[in-house]
Amino acid sequence: MVVDGGTVAWVGSEGAADSFADGVDAVVHLDGALVAPAFTDAHVHVTATGLALTGLDLGDARSLPEALERIAAHAAARPGDRVLLGHGWDETRWPERRAPGREELDRAAGGRPLYLSRTDVHSAAVTTALLDLVPGVRDLPGYDPDGPLTRDAHHAVRRAAHGAITPEQRAAAQRAALAHAASRGIGTLHECAGPDISSEEDLTALLALAAGQDGRQDPAGPRVIGYWAQAATGSADLDRLRDLGAVGAGGDLFVDGSLGSRTAHLHAPYADAPGTGIAHLDADTIARHLLVCTRAGVQAGFHAIGDAAIDAVVAGARAAAEELGLARVRALRHRVEHAELMSRESIAAFADLGLVASVQPAFDAAWGGAEGMYAQRLGAERAAALNPYAAMTRAGVPLVLGSDSPVTPLDPWGAVRAAAFHRTPEHRISARAAFNAHTRGGWRAVGRDDAGVLVPGAPADYAVWSVGDLVVQAPDERVANWSTDPRSGTPGLPDLTPGGPLPTALRTVVGGRTVYAGPNG
Repeated sequence: MVVDGGTVAWVGSEGAADSFADGVDAVVHLDGALVAPAFTDAHVHVTATGLALTGLDLGDARSLPEALERIAAHAAARPGDRVLLGHGWDETRWPERRAPGREELDRAAGGRPLYLSRTDVHSAAVTTALLDLVPGVRDLPGYDPDGPLTRDAHHAVRRAAHGAITPEQRAAAQRAALAHAASRGIGTLHECAGPDISSEEDLTALLALAAGQDGRQDPAGPRVIGYWAQAATGSADLDRLRDLGAVGAGGDLFVDGSLGSRTAHLHAPYADAPGTGIAHLDADTIARHLLVCTRAGVQAGFHAIGDAAIDAVVAGARAAAEELGLARVRALRHRVEHAELMSRESIAAFADLGLVASVQPAFDAAWGGAEGMYAQRLGAERAAALNPYAAMTRAGVPLVLGSDSPVTPLDPWGAVRAAAFHRTPEHRISARAAFNAHTRGGWRAVGRDDAGVLVPGAPADYAVWSVGDLVVQAPDERVANWSTDPRSGTPGLPDLTPGGPLPTALRTVVGGRTVYAGPNG
């Protein structure tokens, strides 16, 4: 492969490549390493990811007492922080099977303000001192006098907590996240920002940092494409979107919440608690947002996990298509983030309406299976219907993969593995299909059909990997047997069998510029 500036100029045989050797600035000998398109993580929260990487991450805490001990140690180590921040607790993995209580957190934090987001970031455990900083929070929907906060109460304390972060802390967190992404072979991130998630200042600072417009000479690492999750009611809303530098009015525009926090909107009640979750937007509001965006030629999107939320998105999209025409709606590739509890009807509707499903296979790896959190929340039968990637692929629903980091880690090969070895066998797709969804799919989701592949004219976004044998892995043995025949011409990928090592990034290049070089890269 020959790269000229930021573009792939030529790809061909090794013998033919020798003719270019004298005319290039540098020759990189791969020594058996694999070169592949850089990954796109289509759903991230960069600042929150950086804060988890550099601060208190309870994702691997094995019990509630261990979590409280680590909170106390973090508080002692950060005496100058106005608000203590932490992330990642998951009570379903603890023997106590409960969230930390308010008094426990007050003691662990030494009476200081503490915001501790659950692993799904749809609820948070907080201290009394933080509540005291948010006037009226105790009267908001989602307030609990002892347990985690959800809904409006959660959004209010999150704004207060993140508002205490200094610009220097924010920039350090963003740089840490971008560097970590580059070390994982990720060349592009889709930042899902919004008024209930981060702030306008956070998004604009991130986009400036990634583009090298923050006063430093070079961009900070991977490309960052921004989404802003605020429902549009008129053209002025989209003017503000453009001022922020966002490409779409979507991302985490919440139609519902999450299964772990029991806020995903379901048709039938949860199996382990009363209620059917929360509906943040109805079909009429969804339709209005889609109409405004489609008329303006702006991509829209929504966060929808439960079957009732997904059906509301479908109803809104159908209403927009009836008014504007199906072709106009399809052309903008409107997105649905997560799209977990899909029915046959909703899958068919996504394909018909051209809705892009932005999915996170690591969710199934973390919480799927007969004994996982999903089965606890929904019962085994409903949980087995979650994340039906094979049916979605067969129906022609465009898939794009991401992590929702810090909900699950930045780990693209892990995501490809999770899709290829889904805990529900009938939902598995081939490793090649998952890889394509995590590379070219991410570019297609933003309207670019010329990127995410290594062909002449494409952006020179690629990663170099240390790998073992290259194989073809497919969920159906008949497909796999044909694909491994040399006559098929199917290119191999690293062996992703669970339990084995994943590829290691040696070098990541974005637009012809090296953004990560490992010890052997």
